[in-house]
Amino acid sequence: MLTENEIIDILVDTLDLRRNRVNKDDISTLSLKRLKGMNTLILKCDMLVESTDVPKGMHAWQISRKSITACVSDLSSKGVKPAVALISLGIPRKYSKTDIEALARGFQIASREFQVSIIGGDTNESKELIIDCSMIGFSEHSEDDLPGRDGAKVGDSVIVSGEFGYTSAGLQILTNNAKAYGQFRMKAISSVLEPQPAQKFGLSLANLFSASLDSSDGLGISLYEIARQSDVDILIDNIPSASGIYGFARKNQLDQKQLIFRGGEEYEIIATVSQRNLIKAKTISQRAQMKLHIIGKVVKERDTAKYY
Repeated sequence: MLTENEIIDILVDTLDLRRNRVNKDDISTLSLKRLKGMNTLILKCDMLVESTDVPKGMHAWQISRKSITACVSDLSSKGVKPAVALISLGIPRKYSKTDIEALARGFQIASREFQVSIIGGDTNESKELIIDCSMIGFSEHSEDDLPGRDGAKVGDSVIVSGEFGYTSAGLQILTNNAKAYGQFRMKAISSVLEPQPAQKFGLSLANLFSASLDSSDGLGISLYEIARQSDVDILIDNIPSASGIYGFARKNQLDQKQLIFRGGEEYEIIATVSQRNLIKAKTISQRAQMKLHIIGKVVKERDTAKYY
């Protein structure tokens, strides 16, 4: 087991923290001089726990990258680009220097991929790997202009940034040896081991959303949360199913709707948009060569008494 200082040295050297001069003893600093015009500070934290969040077959660098991805996804659903992050690590005694270096490499990959500066953090010993990412983003918009979960209106369309079912299938393949072949198998496994948040989609379109969130809790739960918090009902008439998911479900005697609606950790964006904004969203998506799936609509107001 490496000492805490040895672990910190590996992280600092890999992430080039000394060159950036952001660490001052036990604190990390960030100059706000370059953030002119920014009106809102957005904070996000997410904890990854090995026993519940790390599937079989995931390498150490993929684990650390995923811990960053989760925060980026939530910020992206609100149209917020991440700026800086603090990382706290609980590291098991069994982890070798090679393991620590791999974790650091994953943080470095994510930092470059999502253009977020990792400026410091903390380390400690733990029984299993724990990574807590605290991320900060800034927005030129006021907090009231950022889309929440409670803004869906009757007549809005429901849109998503991608297809659903790959992560459920990938987990079945990795943990239960489910049968899958070819491109579907590769895409399903990749969606679990190296998830891709819909960052471009969110940054391009969030100012048009009436409500939004990422799909890390699953498509079904996410839709329910928008409906519940907006006091509306949502009708899904175009299920955003992953190509090949029905054949995979039949082959492995699984429920395809469970795979699609109850997967989780797809890191897609689910949003509602007014009909006027939908036209704008389609135009922006086409120009940016992004997929935009219209999967349903907000159909009626809920009786709020149902929640008491």
